[in-house]
Amino acid sequence: MKKSISKVILVLVCTVFVAMVALLGFKPANITGVMDGGIKRGLDLVGGTSIVYGIKDDGSGTTTYSNEEIEEVISMLRDRVDRRGYTEAVVAGYGDNMILVEIPDIDDPEAAIQAIGSTAKLSFVDSNGKEVVSGDNVKKAEALFGDSDGNGLEEWYISLEFDSSAREAFAAATAEMAALAGSGANYIQIKLDNDVISSPSVNEKIDSTSCVINGNFTKEQATETAELISAGRLPFELTVEEMRAVGPTLGDNALKNSLIAGAIGILLVMIFMIIIYKIPGLVSSIALVAYVAIVALVLVLGGVNLTLPGIAGIILTIGMAVDANVVIYERIKEELTLGKTIKSAARSGFSRAIWAVIDSNVTTLIAAIVLYYLGSGTVKGFGITLCIGVIVSMFTAVLLSRFLLTAFVNMGITNPVLFGAAKKKASAVKTEGGDR
Repeated sequence: MKKSISKVILVLVCTVFVAMVALLGFKPANITGVMDGGIKRGLDLVGGTSIVYGIKDDGSGTTTYSNEEIEEVISMLRDRVDRRGYTEAVVAGYGDNMILVEIPDIDDPEAAIQAIGSTAKLSFVDSNGKEVVSGDNVKKAEALFGDSDGNGLEEWYISLEFDSSAREAFAAATAEMAALAGSGANYIQIKLDNDVISSPSVNEKIDSTSCVINGNFTKEQATETAELISAGRLPFELTVEEMRAVGPTLGDNALKNSLIAGAIGILLVMIFMIIIYKIPGLVSSIALVAYVAIVALVLVLGGVNLTLPGIAGIILTIGMAVDANVVIYERIKEELTLGKTIKSAARSGFSRAIWAVIDSNVTTLIAAIVLYYLGSGTVKGFGITLCIGVIVSMFTAVLLSRFLLTAFVNMGITNPVLFGAAKKKASAVKTEGGDR
């Protein structure tokens, strides 16, 4: 019995600790709590910056491009803001051949443009000033850590991959530059307009669609350079037509009111569960508090931008977590009605209901993943929070609830009524000697 009590106390202490870290932060681990702005808020809750990009005339007088080219640029800019952690940002077509970008929680439009990256076209230029390949030829640029040249030294480097059409030109250019080794002119500059973002030396001919750039990079330097190269893969150059700061579209009190409503809803659910299911309801309530604490901590650590659709996703999974408990507890009540002991009923109830609970959560998880990968803006944000909520709810509603309920059962409580079973009505038994 003492061991079971200790288990319950341990869960309560851990739940309180996680909740306190999520709310107040944890300085030794550099975790900022919710109370100190640890959770990023979306444009609808905190405001941000709105930028409208237009297409720059390339000198030929052409500023009209196909829908496919516009969509390609939108996809690139979308990837750019996602990498910066602004998953709730909006990137969409706007008017004729323009692109709208809205980034939350950045009040300075210039800072927002810097967060997106340069809008100029990328080019690889040799020491003679000749363009070797353009950003259109770059398929992928990423920062990696490891032994890039086989000398046994692990360091941060940039991995570049070109399309097949650039291979011949790149091989010819690197052969020409390698022949100048020792003169100081054996380099190929990577430029965004007139800005040189890297100027790697060329020591040998590279007859391949891939190459690496190394040079004592820090993680931040390699990542920033790779992102700038990725940002320059635009089929045409963009210009900033309009930029302005915008306020929260739903008002300053929207988040506060939503959280209050959510807290009231959770409290009412907890009261309902305790009244209907007694001890299992208490277990469900503890698991629900643990769920909220874990989700809040995940949002803080993951740097997720939270919007009202995101809050809706979390509240939806709260309902799913409670629904899972209801399915399990109703099964336990059925087992108790059949005359099983409390321990046997609890074990059978979980084992018989668990697959129904897992199936329902897995199908929801699949939908959340689809929303995340195919959606954008607030739809993507809803998918993220729904995905997080489903995973955490499966842990708290199944594993944590089972752990706690088993601990309560092992305390020696033998009254089935305390586990949700109906009270047995007294009945009169007739004998030959009369009523008894």
